[in-house]
Amino acid sequence: MCDLQKHGGPDDEGQYSCAENNVVLGHRRLALLDLSSAGHQPMVYQDRYVITFNGEIYNFKELRKELIQSGMLFHTHCDTEVILAAFAHWNTQSFARLSGMFAFALYDMQERNMYLVRDASGIKPLYYASTATSIEFASEIRAFAPLKNKKENAHWPVYQLAYGHLPEPVTTLQDVRPLHKGFFYKYNTSSGAGSLQSFSHYSFSSILEDRITAKRAIRQSVSAAVKSHLIADAPIGSFLSGGLDSGILASLACLSGKEHLKTLSLYFKEPQFSEKIYQDSLIKILNCQSYQHLLTESEFQESFPAILEAMDMPGCDGLNTWFISKYAKVHGLKAVLSGIGADELFGGYPSFNRIRLAAKLQRMPKGILRINAGKDHRYGRIGYLSLEGVKGIYLFLRGQFLPHEIARRLGANEKEIWSILSSLPALGELCNLAPKNQASWMELNMYNQNQLLRDADIMGMAHGIEIRVPFLDTAVVRTVLSVDEKIKYAGKLPKQFLINTFKDTIPASIWNRKKMGFSFPFRNWMGENLFVKDTIAKSNKVSQASYKDFLRGRLHWSKLMSLVILQTRGIS
Repeated sequence: MCDLQKHGGPDDEGQYSCAENNVVLGHRRLALLDLSSAGHQPMVYQDRYVITFNGEIYNFKELRKELIQSGMLFHTHCDTEVILAAFAHWNTQSFARLSGMFAFALYDMQERNMYLVRDASGIKPLYYASTATSIEFASEIRAFAPLKNKKENAHWPVYQLAYGHLPEPVTTLQDVRPLHKGFFYKYNTSSGAGSLQSFSHYSFSSILEDRITAKRAIRQSVSAAVKSHLIADAPIGSFLSGGLDSGILASLACLSGKEHLKTLSLYFKEPQFSEKIYQDSLIKILNCQSYQHLLTESEFQESFPAILEAMDMPGCDGLNTWFISKYAKVHGLKAVLSGIGADELFGGYPSFNRIRLAAKLQRMPKGILRINAGKDHRYGRIGYLSLEGVKGIYLFLRGQFLPHEIARRLGANEKEIWSILSSLPALGELCNLAPKNQASWMELNMYNQNQLLRDADIMGMAHGIEIRVPFLDTAVVRTVLSVDEKIKYAGKLPKQFLINTFKDTIPASIWNRKKMGFSFPFRNWMGENLFVKDTIAKSNKVSQASYKDFLRGRLHWSKLMSLVILQTRGIS
């Protein structure tokens, strides 16, 4: 299992075993704090607690100081030992005191309890399977391959074609599921009893109703998050796409006084996709080393098979993150800052303006909504609104293929497809939230959680790069969610409130333009890709017809990606 995750932890490897308790823990290390052998994992504390930990605790120095005052002893200067000491002192109440991105397994040898814990924003992945006789867990689904009792989930292709990714709690394996963010799972290795419990969650409020006070609070929390996310004993940098979010982070990172900070950017020959002129305007005002890389079609074609291989669970995106992480490694970095989370928190997507209409349409009778579900794709997406709650709205706004299209591609019954999509994910109602806060919740918990964060982790770790996301820092999220909706989403431009808050640090040319996103000229590149052509040639006639539609400009590249993924994973 460790060997299969070596790419994400190239610096060290360790195992801990206790035959008496039938417990084995493994770890692959990406060293960022206390680079010495003192940071080796699994780490044992007080001859009682042992941990294997993935992530970073940004407030570990403050916690360490408090714990020392309480009489706790330390032998290292890394955040891993702080988690152990905090648990020894505060037990499970310690989890809520951790600020950072983390997924860890902590074992209490005396009580024979295993604790699986995941951060409140779900930045770090943690998958597990438990029965009355065993519990198994890992950071990646691929690590479960040596466990012969794990069978494939026959329904995952349905979700991939509908969503473009697998929404939590769906995975490609039966009985293997992600740990809920902000939860811990307690498993007793003697009795086999397990329980799931929340230790942290986010909620919306309107505490900050004054515009000036809200701006000050946002600026303080984001600035503090960037400063804390730069803590590292290894080289660290920042992505610089040329857009607002990465520009804010890079600017704050430079202002923090962090030495030897590097920014990394991608640009293209194709002017309609390249943001080099915006990157250049930012680089002029940043006091740091900046590296820009021209990504060519030939490099894309050569790398495409490796990108697909790097995927853990299927997803129709992440290619951009794979390339920028590759360049981060070339320049000797171990960690980079990314602007993920800002669009979801401040209203950067079209869904924020469309969700009110979608919610109104959803109140129509299911039978009427599904009348056009098997017809023209532009109108057929309305059928997805027959699925209850935010799930139906999400698929209406962001879904890929329609149920009848999925049935044709998989040789299944359309009624069965509807049944599968109705079952998972099980999501609560959002009608108590203001419409744009509903959109924010939806984007944070679905698109951000299942697509962006998963891509960031898996594609970054493919090159041994840790991607840090300051906008999803606990304090930042809580602050933004407490800003009144009328202030937070006001203005003519998307994320106007974020723009106004950091207007003095970002050139007007960055924010006063059309949003481009972090995308590639896929339309042409994938059409000429030999790997794609060969893969589709081996698939069924329906997928082959879809490929022809793609070449005619009638099918989005992300849909073609889903078809290629299915074929490469043996689903023709």
